[in-house]
Amino acid sequence: MASCLGLFIQNNLIKYAKVSKDKDIKKVESFGIKFYDDDLENAIKQIVEETYSFKTPISVNSLGESYNYFNMFSLLSKKDLQKAIKTEFEMYCSEKGYNPNVFETRYALVPSIDDDKKIRVIFISDNKIELNKRNQLFPEYRVSSISPISMAIANLRRFNERENAIIVNIEDDTTITTVLDQKIYDIKKIPEGSQEILEKIALKENSYSTSYEVCKNTTIYTSEGKELQEVEINYLEDIMPTLYSIVGQVKKIINEQEQRIDKVYITGTLALVNNIDLYFQEYLEETKCEILKPDFVTNTKDISIKDYIEVNSAISMALMGLGEGIEGINFKNQSLEEKLPDWMKNNNNKDGGSKGIRFDLGEKLDKVEKNLLRTTYSLIILFVIYSAFSIAINNQLLDKQKQADDRVTQIQSQISLAKTDDNKIKLKTSEYSNLIKNLQDISDRASERLKTRNMIPNLLNQIMYIVPENVQITSIQNPSASHIEIYAQSDKYEQLGYLKAKLKSEEILKDVISSTGQKEGNAIIVKIEGDLP
Repeated sequence: MASCLGLFIQNNLIKYAKVSKDKDIKKVESFGIKFYDDDLENAIKQIVEETYSFKTPISVNSLGESYNYFNMFSLLSKKDLQKAIKTEFEMYCSEKGYNPNVFETRYALVPSIDDDKKIRVIFISDNKIELNKRNQLFPEYRVSSISPISMAIANLRRFNERENAIIVNIEDDTTITTVLDQKIYDIKKIPEGSQEILEKIALKENSYSTSYEVCKNTTIYTSEGKELQEVEINYLEDIMPTLYSIVGQVKKIINEQEQRIDKVYITGTLALVNNIDLYFQEYLEETKCEILKPDFVTNTKDISIKDYIEVNSAISMALMGLGEGIEGINFKNQSLEEKLPDWMKNNNNKDGGSKGIRFDLGEKLDKVEKNLLRTTYSLIILFVIYSAFSIAINNQLLDKQKQADDRVTQIQSQISLAKTDDNKIKLKTSEYSNLIKNLQDISDRASERLKTRNMIPNLLNQIMYIVPENVQITSIQNPSASHIEIYAQSDKYEQLGYLKAKLKSEEILKDVISSTGQKEGNAIIVKIEGDLP
């Protein structure tokens, strides 16, 4: 039966749970809360002693991890996908001014809900120095897993197919894990959480543990609840602003999600506040809200389900150490000894014997030892042969890779030259187009001048044949390209009217109009206007 001690370390307190697993049957053997001030290592030692976990693997939460999301084509090979993800992260670091070498990185892949030809990469990064500090907290114990709580918390429940849910884990800070179709799809971290509430109450109570108990015993009354007592109001003034901010963030995530969210599961330290699920339900009206319960534990005679809920984060970490959840997000780099199966490790038992296999060369080898030596030699020979072939094949692959890289470089150079030629052609084409346009404009202007030059003599010739005997043309003007103004005088109105009518009927001018006549002595002067046809 495999077992793992899950630790969820926060500011001033540790949640712990020792979980065992036999095939598909899981059991929480022991759990609890441990408060500490400055000596975190001593608190961990006490937990190990209390749970008898001296040789038990320990799974602990990471601290300060960040999340990025990339979309990749699903047809990429594993090797190309890794390169593409690495390139995306390096570009992100370049934009932010980060050094990518200071981060330890892991990623998980899920199908994209927007494009079935792509996959979504949940990329997680954490500072190597901070991870090393966390690992150094366990110098005498075996740490098998350092994982983000946001990815581990979904281990507590087996989601139904097509069930879309959000897990709100309100610990020191809050992580919001979105699960779509049984797969973690998105993680949001918000700075508000239980830490600021516990610290505010601790200032009043002068004790962090008392502050924690206050939160457990505080009740949120909904809009139809009873009238609050003065003491309750005093604590709720510290609790409610943070909860209001968190539920607002959750509502925003639900509204922005294209998929319908069926449930919101609440967990973490603030999940112990009474009626918090009803408070969430008031704001998230169409989405069912409930407290997250581990699906493999039930109420017993001595232990309430609420006691298990209190250490949900620690249980989820233990399950991660037992191989539950998403593979590949463990930030713990295991040593060669840790990767060996248990039967090959030389761990002394309580009787001074050895749990592993050990050879005593001071005595004659028995049959079993001889067979084991032969097997070991055979494995070594096979390993040497395999290594030689691997090196040879790897060298060939490197040569081919170099040839391919050289060819790619050559092709890219040719493409660059072709682009340069294309730009030159486009530049010359633009110059020729401008020259053609200029020539066309000159031709049009010349045609217009020629047309106008011929039309004026024609106009005079036509007017000569239609002018009545008693009408005298005093002036013909051409103020614009096709507009004509004719000044005429006569001693009779009808003769001037006749001239206007002839200009119009003979279509010598278009849009013919005339001014009212002005009489000077015996002569009547009019201005007749029109446009050349």
